[in-house]
Amino acid sequence: MLNRFHLAIPVNDLNKTVKFYVNNLGCSLGRYCDKWCDLNFFGHQVTLHLKPDEVKEISKNQVENCQVPVRHFGIILDMNNWHNLKNKLINKQIDFIVKPQTRFKGTVGEQAIMFFYDPSFNALEFKAFDKDEMIF
Repeated sequence: MLNRFHLAIPVNDLNKTVKFYVNNLGCSLGRYCDKWCDLNFFGHQVTLHLKPDEVKEISKNQVENCQVPVRHFGIILDMNNWHNLKNKLINKQIDFIVKPQTRFKGTVGEQAIMFFYDPSFNALEFKAFDKDEMIF
């Protein structure tokens, strides 16, 4: 069995946030009730909990030339899937926090990145590296 991560996050509108993950990121819905649900997030379990009072603005840090949300999560994709997702999100007119780009160009850590919020202001980062050994 593969190791998988589990992440639970607060949301202010369960239905709207579920639709975002399903329609924009291709997640599938697992267990569901009126207060929480599980999503298949690229083979990992993300649980959305309806807790509007815990949804807060996220602070940011300067990383290279970007203001990056400090609290964020996401997936490292291969470069082809990253470009496919980037194009899909652009076509859906997703509002990016950090527009799709390559950072740390010419260094060991060179990576394609993009950041955006879900409807409950949880920040997501999707990234890709040319070579897996560059991840760490």
